[in-house]
Amino acid sequence: MTLRRRTLLAGLAAGAALKPAFAQQAPLLKKPIPSTGELVPIIGLGSARRYEEARTEADMAPLRDTFRRFHELGGTVVDTAPSYGNAEGIMGDIMANLGIRRDLFVCTKVGVDNIEQGRAQIADSFRKLRTERIDLIAVHNLRDITNELAYLRELKQAGRIRYVGATTSFDRQYEAFEAMMRRETLDSIQIDYALDNRNAAERIIPLAAERGMAVFINLPFGRGSVFRATEGKTLPAWATEIDVTTWAQFMLKYLVSHPAVTCAVPGMAQARYVEDNLNAARGRMPDAAMRRRMEQFIDGL
Repeated sequence: MTLRRRTLLAGLAAGAALKPAFAQQAPLLKKPIPSTGELVPIIGLGSARRYEEARTEADMAPLRDTFRRFHELGGTVVDTAPSYGNAEGIMGDIMANLGIRRDLFVCTKVGVDNIEQGRAQIADSFRKLRTERIDLIAVHNLRDITNELAYLRELKQAGRIRYVGATTSFDRQYEAFEAMMRRETLDSIQIDYALDNRNAAERIIPLAAERGMAVFINLPFGRGSVFRATEGKTLPAWATEIDVTTWAQFMLKYLVSHPAVTCAVPGMAQARYVEDNLNAARGRMPDAAMRRRMEQFIDGL
């Protein structure tokens, strides 16, 4: 765990008595996937770096605990990709070990240069995830987008996958990504968006709403930049108005309160992160005025 996150989470134990009642009782807030109306919790679990690197039982134990706690608290959306090292295989093993696959909404990606590679990579994802059906597969960072989307639609028609999407986490791809969104019919997109990285909210996220696409958020903490900006700083007193007790919740509630955002997927590799982050899916949410206040606060740091 980084010193920044350790510092931020230290207050959780010290301030346990101050936690609002919803923290341990209320169900997670959910939003619909526009193409079907299916409801999913607004906070999911991303396969962080430790899923890529896990090799030993000592590496695996905290990851199993993370999934177990995520499941216990009502989480369903889990996100991975073939490019994340061992993450798909580790997640598949954990889901099978805990017997929770049927309760989860499993998302992965395909990121290759041609359709032959795409077919092989997707087949490998099914094997590693140890499942006959994957909920969502998205074309990763626009690679071979036309061919891969065509194949994903075949898989959807055959019942092997339920939703088709596309992702990027690079603003240099935004122009091409926007053109693709206007051209293609998708169930979802996944895009980078954070309190200190709001470019996606200018055109990409509004276009997703216009086109009826679910919006999943990657890099919700801006590759750690928002934690660096807030390190050693106290939450503003007005954060209590949206039932926020940690900086992670502050950042996540800003994102998921956007009307067009469906779900944010922060990386989580420890159970304590799960409890902290999922509390961003409970309690009062920022309205438009509060969102502007949060932006101004972060911009002023």
